Amino acid sequence: MPNVILHGVRMAVSSCNSFLSTSLLKPSFSHFPLKRLVSIPTCLYNSNNNKKKLSTATPACAIATDSSQSHAQTATFSLSDETQIEKTERLVLPTNQSSQNLLRIRHTCAHVMAMAVQKLYPDAKVTIGPWIDSGFYYDFDIEPLTDKDLKRIKKEMDRIIARNLPLIREEVSRDEAHRRIMAINEPYKVEILESIKEDPITIYHIGNEWWDLCAGPHVESTGNINRKAVELESVAGAYWRGDEKKPMLQRIYGTAWENEEQLKAYLHFKEEARRRDHRRLGQDLDLFSIQDEAGGGLVFWHPKGAIVRHIIEDSWKKIHIERGYNLLYTPHVAKADLWKISGHLDFYKENMYDQMNIEDELYQLRPMNCPYHILVYKRKLNSYRDFPIRVAELGTVYRYELSGSLHGLFRVRGFTQDDAHIFCLEDQIKDEISGVLDLTEEILLQFGFSKYEVNLSTRPEKAVGGDDIWEKATSALKDALNDKGWSYQLDEGGGAFYGPKIDLKIEDALGRKWQCSTIQVDFNLPQRFDITYVDSNSEKKRPIMIHRAVLGSLERFFGVLIEHYAGDFPLWLSPVQARVLPVTDIQLEYCNEVTKKLKANSIRAEVSHGERLPKLIRNAEKQRIPLMAVVGPKEAETQTVTVRSRFGGELGTMTIDDFVSRIKTATENRTSF
Repeated sequence: MPNVILHGVRMAVSSCNSFLSTSLLKPSFSHFPLKRLVSIPTCLYNSNNNKKKLSTATPACAIATDSSQSHAQTATFSLSDETQIEKTERLVLPTNQSSQNLLRIRHTCAHVMAMAVQKLYPDAKVTIGPWIDSGFYYDFDIEPLTDKDLKRIKKEMDRIIARNLPLIREEVSRDEAHRRIMAINEPYKVEILESIKEDPITIYHIGNEWWDLCAGPHVESTGNINRKAVELESVAGAYWRGDEKKPMLQRIYGTAWENEEQLKAYLHFKEEARRRDHRRLGQDLDLFSIQDEAGGGLVFWHPKGAIVRHIIEDSWKKIHIERGYNLLYTPHVAKADLWKISGHLDFYKENMYDQMNIEDELYQLRPMNCPYHILVYKRKLNSYRDFPIRVAELGTVYRYELSGSLHGLFRVRGFTQDDAHIFCLEDQIKDEISGVLDLTEEILLQFGFSKYEVNLSTRPEKAVGGDDIWEKATSALKDALNDKGWSYQLDEGGGAFYGPKIDLKIEDALGRKWQCSTIQVDFNLPQRFDITYVDSNSEKKRPIMIHRAVLGSLERFFGVLIEHYAGDFPLWLSPVQARVLPVTDIQLEYCNEVTKKLKANSIRAEVSHGERLPKLIRNAEKQRIPLMAVVGPKEAETQTVTVRSRFGGELGTMTIDDFVSRIKTATENRTSF
């Protein structure tokens, strides 16, 4: 559960001592879309090598790690340049979960930053801000801030830290807290105080100069913070409580660590993450774009990106057909009544677009694919002999997102889910879940993801379905995970109201974890749509429905792939596998013949010319082309090519047939050339 600071009040959502109502804890994702998608790795590396590439060789099997032990784990990647593996110094960073001291430092830094802001800008109003995986942030009602302002604020923070001011806890009555808030004219604090349900109210003071509503914990004094291990990172806009109808605030992000070495390691990681940023690489490699003329959060797949998507989709379809799934294509819109039956209009309306009036009937863009698959199931009467019934679709859905929360391919308004649904009998749940786990592993391993964090979420307090079926379904999920040999973290009460679920996070080359795969048992939609089957006694019964996604959103998964490989896709997945380069334009005709033969063998190839050969090679390397076929007078005369690999250097001269054969073999086996 996320920890939240509201004017310093830090509570877990699940805490029985929470001062805050759950409505107040609805997170604002404006300009902070990755919180739910990716976590910072606990193992980072220091290296003096400025030209690095992370190795991403695909292993033969996957490992599910215990998320509860994540603070004690180390990542399994190495830093290398293009020709050799560099030995690096490994540094395991603490997390908020593993280090109470670090959590206290970050919490106190948030208060120190708020104090510094109000010293420099007396009219600023402090609102809310949590500690996060890499540090902290705070939201202020203030005029827009600049990077220059951040430097001023950091200097003031340093002065407060250097003064070694004590952090003093005080308990006051609700009336006294209200009186003090009104005395300093803090309207946001009044709203927060009204949401606190327990008495007395706790306040934390920094010396005798600044105070805030807060439950702690904190360091004993500001002197316990190493100012050289604290850095203010950025400023962004964020709506108060994530509501676009409420004031736009200024959110300042900061990072804080226990010592300078940890900060340097974090900054090194951050720089590597910036180098891999899919938004920059997507533009540099001409993979995709988001066009202002069309609107935010709507992805345009360029030819190179579309080729990668085509390869992903073809592989996905092939595996699903082999595993007994039937492929579907369903409409992008449906009558609004369908979403009333499904419950989306009651529980998900804020994420849906406005309805369209077509010939006096209301229609709605789909936010999910589930109801469509149910309608396909209901088209005929099904027998128990037909089960399990597996249907799958690469279905595009549309969900409303605030403009401030949009983030490249990671947070968009239109995206394609690799959605599948399984209709089965109660005694088939375990086998079907086991099959999904095997399928998930097979697909993810293809793309180089072998380390997972697995969470099993069980029945919440409010749920549909009887105790017996919940227990049976939960046991089936546990048994399937145990049979698979995957460690998992049990999230008691964290399931959806309609059934237990398994969530899987993949670990990328930087050790970051991304939410992708999910398996959810559903007792709700079968009841809402009244779907049935005929059992062995010719009686109508209700089937079990399982929701399942492996990649999640294709857009987001593609963004993860770009960052995982830093744009250096493996040969089988690369949008251009080989580029043919003439030494001079005299060899251009032969280069075109070579390219034509490569394409005839389903090899993605192109010719590049018009520059000197060294420039052509540099351009190919900048575009992350895995293979280059250099053609000079000798190669044209002997009908050969001289092959150069982006990371292997010169590989020698070979016939076109040999070149074709080696590429095809590497592509089929998904290995290097």
